[in-house]
Amino acid sequence: MAVAVFAAGCFWGVEETFRQLEGVTDTAVGYTGGHRADPTYKEVCRGDTGHSEAVRIEFDPERISYDQLLEVFWACHNPTQLNRQGPDVGHQYRSAIYPQDDGQEAQAKASLAREDASGRHPAPIATVLEPAATFWMAEDYHQHYVAKQKAKYGFAPACH
Repeated sequence: MAVAVFAAGCFWGVEETFRQLEGVTDTAVGYTGGHRADPTYKEVCRGDTGHSEAVRIEFDPERISYDQLLEVFWACHNPTQLNRQGPDVGHQYRSAIYPQDDGQEAQAKASLAREDASGRHPAPIATVLEPAATFWMAEDYHQHYVAKQKAKYGFAPACH
């Protein structure tokens, strides 16, 4: 198995998007890219830890490639918004890719360049490539949040 880590705004919907893909074997939501050890949701939401809300994706590269995951990443959020997605505003909602090795870094750079040159977006890409950092698991109630809400209420709430 391989691992990919992406930040694309509120992690609830992003996790659900990746969780549904054939070849993805596990997902988790959490915090990465910050300067405080073991941050809490409240600390990250305040915006003073430097972390982003992120999704850790475990996948089978023989069934789905990292490039295919990058395609889904670009499609599941607005990569032109700086430090926000929809109503969620702050550094913790930035669009970021956290390559886990040199191969992923090269693929992410190439993918970002292709996406920026594609003409699909009305503004330049604001997504950043950040070094892989410790991935701190979010609290249990955030894990598979959308799926839990669908099971409990028959629908999924909007992020935050």
